[in-house]
Amino acid sequence: MNQTMSSVKTQPSDKRLKTQLASFRFWLTTLLVIVAVAIMVRLGIWQLERLEQRRAFNARVQAQLAQPPLILNNETLQQKLFDMEYRTVIVQGQYDFANQVALRNQAYQNRWGVHLLTPLKIKGTDQAILVNRGWIPGEAFLSGDWSRFDQGGEVTIKGVIRRAQTKPDFGKRTDPVPADGEPPLKAWNLANVGAIARQIDYPIIPDVYIQQTEGEGEAASLPIPAQIELELSEGPHLGYALQWFTFAAILGIGYPFFIKRRMGK
Repeated sequence: MNQTMSSVKTQPSDKRLKTQLASFRFWLTTLLVIVAVAIMVRLGIWQLERLEQRRAFNARVQAQLAQPPLILNNETLQQKLFDMEYRTVIVQGQYDFANQVALRNQAYQNRWGVHLLTPLKIKGTDQAILVNRGWIPGEAFLSGDWSRFDQGGEVTIKGVIRRAQTKPDFGKRTDPVPADGEPPLKAWNLANVGAIARQIDYPIIPDVYIQQTEGEGEAASLPIPAQIELELSEGPHLGYALQWFTFAAILGIGYPFFIKRRMGK
């Protein structure tokens, strides 16, 4: 008789435990579904934000490409060059090769090399601007003697305005800025104008540099000017946003129907 009573008492206890477990699983699954839907919606919004950023960038660049070439002189130096990225610019002056540096890890026709960044003392002013003169092969860079690429006397440079790069696009590849009294850094990972200017003892226009697009002399002569490659489409962001919103809708709408069907069994 005692065994029978014990069995009667155990059955309701097991049933309550199963009910509690089922309830716990239900609420855990529901919570996970809500979190997943929220994440998908946020990813969709993020893609729309990326789309707006891309459209703003395209509009800014197209506006500058439509402008006539800017003659860089005492008067135009007072303008906000940082807001004129990708505008064509023409400037006259003399290079200072003593303070020239190299921009690492640049490729040309699948060959490794560097770009030469050279201060150009602007004619008729007391200021200078960094000019990305173009590509030289890696073996020439490693030789340490770049004088064969010097252009003496007064030069006329045509290129585009580029914003300085203060942080890498990906990863943590930065440059150690030499302290006072330390030798200057001759090879840089980034075109960080402000940091490079710290090792030059005369004013350098901050925040921007010129990327030369047309060279002087032979077309095949070094350094080879880097060509601007712009992709002004809106990219895949709208399509990605629609995908994330669709996934969120399928999960958010489909889950209640799934629960209703299970409860109806």
